[in-house]
Amino acid sequence: MSTLQIDHTSRWFGTLVAVNDVTMDIGPGITGLLGPNGAGKSTLINMMAGFLAPSTGTVSLDGQRIWRNEGIYREIGLVPEQEAMYDFLTGGEFVRANAELHGLADARGAAARALETVEMTQAADRKISTYSKGMRQRVKMASALVHDPSVLLLDEPFNGMDPRQRMHLMELLRRMGEQGRTVLFSSHILEEVEQLASHIEVIVAGRHAASGDFRQIRRLMTDRPHHYAIHSSDDRALASALIADPSTNAVEFDTAEGVLKVQATDFDRFTTLLPRLAREHGIRLLKVSPSDESLESVFSYLVAA
Repeated sequence: MSTLQIDHTSRWFGTLVAVNDVTMDIGPGITGLLGPNGAGKSTLINMMAGFLAPSTGTVSLDGQRIWRNEGIYREIGLVPEQEAMYDFLTGGEFVRANAELHGLADARGAAARALETVEMTQAADRKISTYSKGMRQRVKMASALVHDPSVLLLDEPFNGMDPRQRMHLMELLRRMGEQGRTVLFSSHILEEVEQLASHIEVIVAGRHAASGDFRQIRRLMTDRPHHYAIHSSDDRALASALIADPSTNAVEFDTAEGVLKVQATDFDRFTTLLPRLAREHGIRLLKVSPSDESLESVFSYLVAA
């Protein structure tokens, strides 16, 4: 069983700080690295994989520094987000080449097993240029698994996959986690992490924002104030009814937009209260939309929490 250790690690590119003083341990099982686009997830994963050197701090595997450590590289498999591949090769040739780079005695056999694991055997003789995005993801996965690593790093692995492919990959990752491998995957989609990861690390603007199991992180997100924009047949009457309830702590009528802006502190209570109050007061709800439900707003709240 292997553990990745990130210790006060930063990485900058010129004046751009991509990762800023991050400390975390990633142990056996499935960990989700959650954060909005541009948060620094890919930079952090590339340092874990040994493709980037930290500007400061250390990234280690079981106490051994990863950067320029060939022995450690053999324990790590990486599925990068980038689409760049050798399109003139077949899928089988691509995976076999990676097996040969790792010096495997039976490169052909290892490649065949890895392709079978990701259900790409039938397409192994086709050129990568003919693959869909989901097929490219799967052949990258086979390439990462071909040397049977103890650590698997996946950067946005579900991009471009259809529902069946996603389910298959999720089952595969679950099995690997149950086998005691250290599996980390990044995502900016909360639902992906919810379905798969037992532990979550949250990165925002290069900083480590939160850490814990999914329920702990979800509770932080659910307990934050929720903002809604509401159009109704009688905004004034609805505002009076809502402000009288403890689930709502602010109501404002925006004359410029012609919308009622509501801040709710009790999400569960508010979502059942709103339709009931509208029915009791004879008010028609024309449109109810969250005004702060982007992941960026959620993560910003986590940073401030």
